[in-house]
Amino acid sequence: MDRAGFLRLEASMTGLPSPDEVEGWLRRLWPIMRSITGAGQRLTHDMLAELVPFDHWDIPSGTRILDWEVPREWVFRRATLEDPAGRRILDAAEHTLHLVNYSQPFQGSLDLAELQPHLHSLPDRPWAIPYVTSYYAPHWGFCLSDEMRAGLAEGRYGVTIDTEMIDGVMRVSDCVLPPSPGEEDGGEVLFSSYSCHPSMANNELSGPLVLAFLYRALAALPRRRMTYRFVLGPENVGSIAYLSRHGEHLRQRLRAGYVLTNIGDRQPLSLKKSQRGDTLAERAAIQAFTDRDIPHRLLDFDPRGADERNYCSPGYNFPVCALMRSYFQQNPAYHTSDDNLDFVTAESIIAAVEACVDICRVIEANRIWRNTAPFGEPFFSRHDLAPTLSTPGVSADRQLLARRWLLNQCDGSRDILAIAQRCHMPVALLAEQAAILAQAGLLAPGSDHAVSHHLRG
Repeated sequence: MDRAGFLRLEASMTGLPSPDEVEGWLRRLWPIMRSITGAGQRLTHDMLAELVPFDHWDIPSGTRILDWEVPREWVFRRATLEDPAGRRILDAAEHTLHLVNYSQPFQGSLDLAELQPHLHSLPDRPWAIPYVTSYYAPHWGFCLSDEMRAGLAEGRYGVTIDTEMIDGVMRVSDCVLPPSPGEEDGGEVLFSSYSCHPSMANNELSGPLVLAFLYRALAALPRRRMTYRFVLGPENVGSIAYLSRHGEHLRQRLRAGYVLTNIGDRQPLSLKKSQRGDTLAERAAIQAFTDRDIPHRLLDFDPRGADERNYCSPGYNFPVCALMRSYFQQNPAYHTSDDNLDFVTAESIIAAVEACVDICRVIEANRIWRNTAPFGEPFFSRHDLAPTLSTPGVSADRQLLARRWLLNQCDGSRDILAIAQRCHMPVALLAEQAAILAQAGLLAPGSDHAVSHHLRG
């Protein structure tokens, strides 16, 4: 490792997608009928494996996963609704949200009054199609705009829902990016997202795409001392399955984690804290946003949300945050057809990838150092660490000031992040100067016990 370490102020990123590449992936993934199981979910994972070398874990229906059980696989073929005149007015092939996800099969003719309990709309958002699911109880239904529902005529409606429940599989995929050869073992950083929502751009597609492009950007870094774990599965039940297999491993290895969701819209980034609230995950993200002047807001932990609630469940209590833009139900387009391809931007997705790389650079650079000459300030000029000629500008030199802060604060218990927060200097500058001081023999790594304890805390 060169003396600048893993992080430079002027560091450029490689492996980032172009806007055209992002938009192409959005269009490819958009029309797929996804659910928590089924061909659409597997197809989505297979497609994203073009970007990330995923290992797929296809879990048989009925497998016990913690307090849950892998559900039967949902097979979707077609779903249509015809009005009394025989005109097709709803077709799930035209918009996947028209069908209640996991609908049971049904074929028949119903009066409008009989049909109404199977119709779902939003009176307070009358032009939008809602997203409705019934994963764990038998139901069938259609979703439509409230405007369309209000105009339905009396008469008999033809219903065709060609679906099937089979003993199949649920897919969870992961990929582990190891440290560079010869680097110290810094522990693991988790990035997790989910792939089960049909035809919603922000709530579904933005998270997996940021995860996939982030893998490519991190793989392109010249040096890495952390292991990066990328996880993709159906929301909630997928992370539960993953924890049932890897929870104990993560308990020993996980240093920080982020669930990526709703991260492609035009709002500033939002960091939802872990249940613990002040782990390396929060500290690194906040510092990265501060150092790069990235607009953001902080949200306290809430046991609602996405997969972070499983990673942060009391039996695990992992340092896992959620990284998003708009926050679930605070976004009026959430779980509706208004969450479409126009609702997200390629620029927001690319900026989210960049922000995640910034967070990883901070984690890579974060170390605990110990001053090897703690009695008084070292004679800087003897070590070629300060000019021999004192001028009015010397005391304001940021590099020299960073060295003084480091030698004052590096007592073997504080990490770079803690020092950066106190002296209001970028982690990049402090990490670079720490490497220079270490090369001069004035800093040494903190004890393994201190490093391990701090990273876990």
